[in-house]
Amino acid sequence: MNKEKESIKRKYRILQPPCGLHCIKMNDIGVRVGKEIIIEHVNLHIHCGKLTVLIGRNGAGKSTLIKAVLGEVPHSGTIEFRDMRDRSMQDLKVGYVPQTLNIEKNTPTSVYDMFASYISNIPVCFWKSRKLAERIKDSLSLFEAQELLDKQVCDLSGGELQRVLLSIACDPVPNLLLLDEPVSGIDQNGMELFYRNINMLKKNYDLAMILVSHDLDYVSRYADNVILIDRTVLAQGSPEQVFASKEFKQIFG
Repeated sequence: MNKEKESIKRKYRILQPPCGLHCIKMNDIGVRVGKEIIIEHVNLHIHCGKLTVLIGRNGAGKSTLIKAVLGEVPHSGTIEFRDMRDRSMQDLKVGYVPQTLNIEKNTPTSVYDMFASYISNIPVCFWKSRKLAERIKDSLSLFEAQELLDKQVCDLSGGELQRVLLSIACDPVPNLLLLDEPVSGIDQNGMELFYRNINMLKKNYDLAMILVSHDLDYVSRYADNVILIDRTVLAQGSPEQVFASKEFKQIFG
């Protein structure tokens, strides 16, 4: 870790290596819309310091599960966050990076404006806080995005916007980071940078990550755990185990 990142660690104390003893348990999660079952009987056990990837066909319920965790859709079942050292229940703090944001061209909103609106009660239209700008720039620097501070959001490339959203989701560090196809439409260089950042998070942050992805090559290279879902969990395990399963072969042929 370079001196700049070490400075951020000392200043904000946001970087703590994963202990492996914090876990998120999803117990019998289900979502219905009217009489239609979107997902049912989803049971997952996810530890900090791990990247868990959800895969499946389009319409399998991956994004619906993310929305259920976020509380955006009603669901049955329970979601627990436990410290396994003493089995105590903890409050679950969730960070979220969506697939994209719909931003109209020529919208005069800078990265500073957007970031500040998430982490501060100071009205960004009145003045720019130097102290807040330093904090935002430090957070952006974790994901090699500090030079974007004053850039208009509508002018960002897909990879740049993804890094900004990742910075916002990790300030402050959550217990669970949800990533809903955040690299959709991003070029090869952007993909490589994204997964370098994910590895940085795995090594330095005490958090769990759930990624929705269709990029099976990257999944095989970077995932710790893979969940194959089609309304319910069909297979789970290492990439090798899931990719070798009959359920995977039936869906991806």
